[in-house]
Amino acid sequence: MYQNRDHTNQKHIVTKSSNIDITDQKSLLEISKKISKLTNQGDNFFLYGELGVGKTTFARNFINQLQYLNKTNSTEVLSPTFSILNEYQINNLNVKHYDLYRLKQIEELDNLGLFEEKDDINIIEWPEILQSYKIKIIKFDFSYSENFEKRSLVISSNYNNKIVDEFK
Repeated sequence: MYQNRDHTNQKHIVTKSSNIDITDQKSLLEISKKISKLTNQGDNFFLYGELGVGKTTFARNFINQLQYLNKTNSTEVLSPTFSILNEYQINNLNVKHYDLYRLKQIEELDNLGLFEEKDDINIIEWPEILQSYKIKIIKFDFSYSENFEKRSLVISSNYNNKIVDEFK
């Protein structure tokens, strides 16, 4: 299992964005576009939130925007709920989209090759099982309002990050 040892013994700085309204699908698309321009190889996106709150929609928008920026054909981006992993090669970028919802034990991760390639961009839905990993992450907390009429997003990171800074 890959662990970014450069950061395992450091105290992490937690930075946090403001609360971003993503009720409208168009606003989530615009956020995905901004983030795609600020993303670096090796970024790890951990997507948290209830079913249907926008995690997979964000991943789809983000991957399609990377494809557009890299002048490659847009592909259908499906939820990897059953396959656990979908990979997208976008020129020199390798994007891995995981859905760990069905995994119950940490040992089930052994064959996934999670974090083995330090230059991969990892998008991980339902990352709760990964709490013991000591890596640099950008955390996306998707949530509903109390009455389920609105959705919001808060982006945070365990290191200083330009994506979080963009939404402060």
